[in-house]
Amino acid sequence: MSAAVLEISARAPAAERLAEFARVTTDDVDEAAEQIGRIFCPHDLRPAQARASGFSARHNCAAFDGFSINYVGYGGTVSIDPGCLERFFLVQVPLTGSAHIHAGASGFDVAPGKIASLLSPTIATQMTWRDCAQAILLLDRRMVEQRAAALSGRAAAAVEFDPVIDLSAPSGRHLQASLAELMTLAERLGPSGRLSPTAMAGWREVLLDRLLNGQRHGLSDAITTFSGQAERLPRALRAARDYLADNADEPLDLAQLACASGIGIRALQLGFRRHFGMSISEMLLDIRLASLYARLARASFDVSITDIAFDLGFTHLGRMAGAYREKFGETPSATLRRRLS
Repeated sequence: MSAAVLEISARAPAAERLAEFARVTTDDVDEAAEQIGRIFCPHDLRPAQARASGFSARHNCAAFDGFSINYVGYGGTVSIDPGCLERFFLVQVPLTGSAHIHAGASGFDVAPGKIASLLSPTIATQMTWRDCAQAILLLDRRMVEQRAAALSGRAAAAVEFDPVIDLSAPSGRHLQASLAELMTLAERLGPSGRLSPTAMAGWREVLLDRLLNGQRHGLSDAITTFSGQAERLPRALRAARDYLADNADEPLDLAQLACASGIGIRALQLGFRRHFGMSISEMLLDIRLASLYARLARASFDVSITDIAFDLGFTHLGRMAGAYREKFGETPSATLRRRLS
């Protein structure tokens, strides 16, 4: 589990997430429906009890270019009926409580650490939340559909995802980790902070990859075919990438990596270059740098950058610092100073 995910789990109460980005705080049902509807979309909101005993609503939202990260929490049991979302996709990762989601023909329960949901804009949705708070990623519909079209060789059209996200699967864990890291980044930047265009583009790439390559959808097979990937090879490469992420603090062992992926070393090397546009060692470096950034962004005053770097598998501090500066536009010590200021 990533440092950012552990941070989400450790914070109490969950309502403190994105607290500086508060948009709605109310115990009035009509006010909650109206104000949250303006941010997301109009929807029908009904408490289980006629007098809304124990009802409360909170919505905190950090908006970026093409996506936003949100904290939404309801006290009590409420039913939410947005119909079709129309303009955006929603990834909902439960933090506390539970919910039942009905998306199209699928009905399922979500719970922290187990199941999350992915709502597509063209699929009608109804939900029941029970003292539930969720981290919610909103992505612009056009952005997702245009990227899917580019990957599949087809004209832009509706993309409909499997709404169930298994948080115990590698793809689910990686998606949850990305949301956790984005939420932590937003909190560090604060409402007046801004991402650079390069960083913004990088986050869009990460989120689109997590969705279109990690979660099953109607164009998944078309993307595999159009990219020229053999069916076995992408699975092997995904397994190799997951293995690298899970063992990033260990020395790179190509024999073990090949065993974990089920194909030979040479096939792995060629596959990484062809499908990821980087070598195996370059991907491992990127994973380690991201972990270093996440740990520094939540570090305490007595932290040692050297100790963290060695824990993450770096052996040459000068090269690490240069690669870190190239990726994040600042040195590790600058990240730490900003965190502690």
